[in-house]
Amino acid sequence: MEQTAFFTLGQRVHSSTDPRRVGTVKFVGNVEGYSGTWVGVDWDNEGDGKHDGSINGVRYFQGRSQNSASFLRPQNLSPGISLLQALKLRYQSHSTEQDEDEMYVLSASNKRVSVQLLGKDKIQDKLSRFEELTSASISYLGVSTPGDPAEISASVPNLKELDLMGNLITDWKDVGTICEQLPHLVALNLSNNLMTQNMTGLPLLKAIRVLVLNSTGINWSQVEILEHSLLVIEELHLMGNNISSIKPTSSSTVQGFDSLRLLNLEDNCLAEWDEIMKLSQLKSLEQLYLNKNKLTCIFYPDKNKIQEFLSNHESCEESYFPLSDNPIADPGRGGLPRFVLIARLAKVEMLNGSEISARERKESEIRYVRLVMSKLLDNPEEINRLHPRFVELKNFYGIEDERPSVGAAGPQKMASGLLSITLKCVASSVGEKLPLTKKLPATTTVGKLKALCESFFKLKSLKLKLFLQEEGSPLPMLLDDEMATLMDMGIGNESTIIVDEES
Repeated sequence: MEQTAFFTLGQRVHSSTDPRRVGTVKFVGNVEGYSGTWVGVDWDNEGDGKHDGSINGVRYFQGRSQNSASFLRPQNLSPGISLLQALKLRYQSHSTEQDEDEMYVLSASNKRVSVQLLGKDKIQDKLSRFEELTSASISYLGVSTPGDPAEISASVPNLKELDLMGNLITDWKDVGTICEQLPHLVALNLSNNLMTQNMTGLPLLKAIRVLVLNSTGINWSQVEILEHSLLVIEELHLMGNNISSIKPTSSSTVQGFDSLRLLNLEDNCLAEWDEIMKLSQLKSLEQLYLNKNKLTCIFYPDKNKIQEFLSNHESCEESYFPLSDNPIADPGRGGLPRFVLIARLAKVEMLNGSEISARERKESEIRYVRLVMSKLLDNPEEINRLHPRFVELKNFYGIEDERPSVGAAGPQKMASGLLSITLKCVASSVGEKLPLTKKLPATTTVGKLKALCESFFKLKSLKLKLFLQEEGSPLPMLLDDEMATLMDMGIGNESTIIVDEES
């Protein structure tokens, strides 16, 4: 890059020696105490800088963090290259003698032995013939412009998949130009390109079926505008964009996206279930990813809405519903146990990456009914409001209203209230012990069970912790309420409880 190159505020640039070190120009001009022109850059990676935009007590701009900003000479920055230049750099440049020299392994005597890749020339020759290229990855090469549109269509006419992750593209018009010149392009990855808010003039993206916009700064208003251009979109990835609300433009729910099967909203800031319900009219949606958001509850506007939301088509084979790293899916943060989520989400077949078997669903739904009965049996209005599946499941499994008997209970009644519980002691200070299976009343409290475990495993001097091990759940659930009964905790027959010691 020539030293006379001119940089403008807001321009995306990368270090001239490292295209992965990407940032935004925040200042161009003189710096007190130093001669010549300086460019102030706020780097995407907060650790790439040396300060926060101020130097020697003078503030020139505000960086994103204490160590995200730097001042550099213009010749140490690159404004980027064109799409075709990047393709040539990635696929038509030949390895240098230095590159060849770096390809080696160490022998048993610690000497370098050169490695020769068989067929390398054939592979290189095939990749260098652009007219045959159907998939290209030019991530982190500093692409900032499409270049000559006609040259793109003439050079790579058969390109179907294009990975542009981590480049310097900001203008949606440039995205439109690239797609228009690649008529067969069906998958486009623009992750880690900081896109502008202005989407004026975006053409129809007629062939795009998979669009990845992770960490691009896009908001839902822009997604609504995109809908008009994405005629056949099937997968839309929007991870890491700080989306906190879903704001449809023309109605209370999101419309359009008729062919959308997968929507990835992981690692955003969605906290209210009402926002998720705005997606209930996406008629082709099969997979919705919500990991790493801030959801704290699942709210039912009416009894059928959640089923309508989860599976709009009876022919849908699977419903994926990842909720991990949300407060609602973490009992340790006041969230719901896995069995409650399974029972309340009738159509889900995979939860947080773990398949729900027919047995797990049956056991979860029975446990859920008993849990609700133990807490809200005297308050039917609360049951109808908070647990719309309760009556349906109670009738389906033929569960009778049960109450712990105050007076003496006959042998038959006592036996019907017993649960078969497997206890596994993993306390490190006492060594390995064989699991025990015990018949316990459903009214046994957590505190009482701890006392029983002390006796069963001869653990008199230890302070115990109990965990419920649930099928399909990666981590056991801590039973920390000593007054809660097994029924209160939704613990059913043939459950497994882990007995450990306080650290």
